[in-house]
Amino acid sequence: NDFERFIFATPDANVVVDSVRTEEQVEHFRRIYRHRVIHIHLTAHTDVLTVRYEEKFSGMAGEFSCYADAQRNRTEKRVISLSKISDIEVDTDKCTDRDVFERAASLLGLYGNSHERLVDVLVGGQYGSEGKGNVAAYIAPEYDYLVRVGGPNAGHKVKTPDGGEFVFRQLPSGTGSCNAKLVIGPGAVVNPTILMKEIGRFKIGVDRLFIDPQAMVISRTDKRFEKNSLKGDISSTASGAGKAAARRIMHRGSAAHPVVLARDHDDFKSYVKPALEVFDDAFRSHSKVLLEGTQGTGLSLYHGYYPHVTSRDTTVSGCLAEAGISAARVRKIVMVCRTYPIRVPNSESGNTSGPMSPDVSREEISKRSGLPMSELSEITSVTNGKRRIGEFDWHLLRKSTALNSPTDVALTFADYLSAENQKARRFEQLTKKTIEFIEEVERFAKAPVSLISTRFHMRSIIDRRSW
Repeated sequence: NDFERFIFATPDANVVVDSVRTEEQVEHFRRIYRHRVIHIHLTAHTDVLTVRYEEKFSGMAGEFSCYADAQRNRTEKRVISLSKISDIEVDTDKCTDRDVFERAASLLGLYGNSHERLVDVLVGGQYGSEGKGNVAAYIAPEYDYLVRVGGPNAGHKVKTPDGGEFVFRQLPSGTGSCNAKLVIGPGAVVNPTILMKEIGRFKIGVDRLFIDPQAMVISRTDKRFEKNSLKGDISSTASGAGKAAARRIMHRGSAAHPVVLARDHDDFKSYVKPALEVFDDAFRSHSKVLLEGTQGTGLSLYHGYYPHVTSRDTTVSGCLAEAGISAARVRKIVMVCRTYPIRVPNSESGNTSGPMSPDVSREEISKRSGLPMSELSEITSVTNGKRRIGEFDWHLLRKSTALNSPTDVALTFADYLSAENQKARRFEQLTKKTIEFIEEVERFAKAPVSLISTRFHMRSIIDRRSW
């Protein structure tokens, strides 16, 4: 018949049959479709079924006058016996509608293989500004979903296809280099003005972007607070992300200080969808996911040099928690490091922006590498401040490796070691000194340096990956 022709012509289809009434019907389906048949038997207390029958069938032609009359029917009376041959029996009297649905969906395998590793995570190994954005944009076309956590206090600068530059502060850095779906996780902190500008800039449709309803919205008061206190103390970007995160904790249930989440903001209504549901869809269809962290491990609220830290945990574990993704899903962890790490400038009041390896001047780097000073501008992406530059910090590399367990390292700013590296398109074309440095990083991190950025350009990345 038409039904059987459809099933055999569409082998991956999931079909719900509501409902079978006899054991012979069940056995008929099992005989034809074998292991593909899942029989779920729904039951409830007689009193509950009596009320439900009245609500559903009262006055309908061809139905029994009441549940008791239905149970006198020979076929209907035998339905209860199907429980003994079912794959699972669900007492709907003890479950919500959602529980019934999810038990059935799980049994049917609609939530995917819980052990399939489909997520790659990109994190910073130093103090931020390691060049994560350009690396993320380079590998983004390989993924079906791009996920961003953190907040607008992190700016990821990328080269755009038209040769220009763009600083992503809310959307994933690969937004402009592919057509992957975009996700902003529940642990993210959002500035509506900045996010809507990015959505408009890249013409993001409601079918492409998903904002978790529990993402936190920054207020003007949050930004004002940070500008008046943290900016002068620890060189905060004063974006309001930290204050918003604190309010999320301290003002739970407060009528006097209401917390606004993405689900409450009018601009986001069309984009709101729980990240967990999005990832369920992604994993069920075996889609690949790239999770892009912000800032760097050295700025972690818990593992950085407090108080010169950001307002979140910037490690792989923290990023996964903010996105709502299990660690068991992770396939690759790419830790991005610069040849010369940087920190934001010291504060206007003269306070340090935090400890780092010995400072080195732009003039010294220019002398060592042969790069002109014009290519060593080192201006922060968010505040346009002049960065502090330090020698490579081996202690920080060891600490970041211990916290993140990277499977791969992405090394950026190879041209700061030698201007000759800008011409390299293969690993062996790098200078001898650069290759020796990379080999030591690999021994130190116990992970291959599989991506090497030779200058700020999407096509200037030496790709040594085996995946």
